[in-house]
Amino acid sequence: MKIDLIQGDITQLNVDVIVNAANSSLRGGGGVDGAIHRAGGRAILDECLLIGGCDVGEAVITTAGNMPSKHVIHTVGPVWRGGNLGEADKLANCYINSLKLAKENNLRTIAFPNISTGVYGYPKQPAADIAIRSIQEVIDDQIEKVIFICFDRENYNIYQDLIKKY
Repeated sequence: MKIDLIQGDITQLNVDVIVNAANSSLRGGGGVDGAIHRAGGRAILDECLLIGGCDVGEAVITTAGNMPSKHVIHTVGPVWRGGNLGEADKLANCYINSLKLAKENNLRTIAFPNISTGVYGYPKQPAADIAIRSIQEVIDDQIEKVIFICFDRENYNIYQDLIKKY
């Protein structure tokens, strides 16, 4: 697989597209969502307002504004409610739909944060496993590189161990 792993700040990556773990209103928020909106500037919010919103598991694309990446794909992860309300499928759809949207827009390098593992409370180990398995389902030669960028060391270590197994 064409996967890289980095610990750092997703807003600083020079890739075709970064993925935002957005909320359904697409108006910014905390965590990576707030960081992307702050770093990208008003252009991102303006496009998000035109789009209007995004359902859980779906994905939409905007400019990256002032960031080095070209675009932002906004996807809404599920809030963890114990695992019996389809959270795993919804999380998988975040990765699958983001990659499909990247391919539709001829974007070849994509960076993902750890979707839903912050304030949405998704357990980190199963979330990482879902992320890697989902990407394997849809990755092809059109995508040159997938980067998982982990803000914290715990997620980085989890991904590092899982990537070795795939």
